[in-house]
Amino acid sequence: MKKNIIFSALFIISGLLISLGPIYLFKACDAGCCASYPTCYWMRMIELGMGMIITALGTFLIVYTDTKIQIGMIISIILTDIMVLLIPTVIIGSCTVKTMACNVLTVPVLIVIGIFLLICSVIRLLSLRKTINA
Repeated sequence: MKKNIIFSALFIISGLLISLGPIYLFKACDAGCCASYPTCYWMRMIELGMGMIITALGTFLIVYTDTKIQIGMIISIILTDIMVLLIPTVIIGSCTVKTMACNVLTVPVLIVIGIFLLICSVIRLLSLRKTINA
């Protein structure tokens, strides 16, 4: 139960950082900086949704204690996290100017948070699978 709370807290905090970080903490470009919406604006909006999904799944992990349900939610977190990593790097990208805030700060921080979340998710998935096999 203690592991469950710790990992759930890590997932919730990571999800909040993914969703709110590009808006408030490590800001990506805003719509006001250019004549039209830059690509990093759309990246920021999609990361907001992905982060909220991860936050909700982390909250559900506290509520639902059945191991098989938790494994399903962890797999969902892993798949959503893969999207978090692919959005700024492959799918949408960021500004073409390499010195913009989104390229210098936002994208690297999102990648670090995404890798951290992926490692935590895989560790939790493996520990839950051990409980089922035991």
